[in-house]
Amino acid sequence: MFSTSLNGLMHPSFVSGFIDAEGCFSIGIIDCSAVKTSSRLKSKWDVRPEFKIELNEQDLSLLENIKEFFGGKGTISKVGQKVIYRVRSLKDLIEILPHFDENPLITQKRIDLELLKQVINLMVNKEHLTYEGLLKILSIKASMNKGLSEKLKKAFPDIKPVPRLNFENKEAISPNWLAGFTTGEGCFLIDIYNAKTNVGKGVTLRFSLAQHIRDEKLMKSLVEYFNCGNYYSKSSQPVGDFIIKRFSDITDKLIPFFEKYPLQGSKVKNYEDFKKVVELMKEGTHLTNKGLDEIMKIKSGMNRGRDNSLVKESLETKIE
Repeated sequence: MFSTSLNGLMHPSFVSGFIDAEGCFSIGIIDCSAVKTSSRLKSKWDVRPEFKIELNEQDLSLLENIKEFFGGKGTISKVGQKVIYRVRSLKDLIEILPHFDENPLITQKRIDLELLKQVINLMVNKEHLTYEGLLKILSIKASMNKGLSEKLKKAFPDIKPVPRLNFENKEAISPNWLAGFTTGEGCFLIDIYNAKTNVGKGVTLRFSLAQHIRDEKLMKSLVEYFNCGNYYSKSSQPVGDFIIKRFSDITDKLIPFFEKYPLQGSKVKNYEDFKKVVELMKEGTHLTNKGLDEIMKIKSGMNRGRDNSLVKESLETKIE
């Protein structure tokens, strides 16, 4: 069995894959005009670069492992049912950036990372403390994520976003990257539908990876990578899905892959339940009332069902 860890830590490619799925690179520009104690500021605007991963609280241990992978840099906080890993220190950001040079991101998220690097370079040269440097950073921020806030647009009406070039990945998909990406974006699904069977129901299994259509080429390449599955997109939505649903492809290609390159975090529980149903279907148990009931019970505890049960358990614990 292969591993998605290395020397006791997460495999570097796994980490990059997971960040491609769940990471966020951003630039905060904060109005500090009311802050009188910040003598280091030469303007009222404070520039705050950030790398962030936000997950459901059940994946706290996964974030702790990522923090350990990055040498303990950054902080983990809890907000409601979410846990958030943040790296905000300029020094810490500079120290973790070499990871992405050696283990590059391969989705369009890499553009945000490259833009973040530009801002960090400006900050290292102290240009963010000048008005001209601040304008450069605003132009970069305008091309990242959701762009400038209404407050920043009002304060700086003439800012033009820097060109945001499309990134064309030339890196081969690494199996550890794919395990990390699936840990973030993958879905293991069980569909139960009306059918002309002895029990009146049919069961199909589905593995899905969803991504914004700007990464359509990458997602389509998974068809060739797994030698199965299909890519689907809808003109009404900016999202495309790589899906494997043929039973033999699931048993002969998908499951052997994740047995060699394991998932991590709470996604493992859904995968293990998915495998239980695979075994039941191999035995034909899904064609009996008892087997169908068992599959329906497994399905009800997966994905959102598992999330809802955890929320209920948390509420009951607080009441006690």
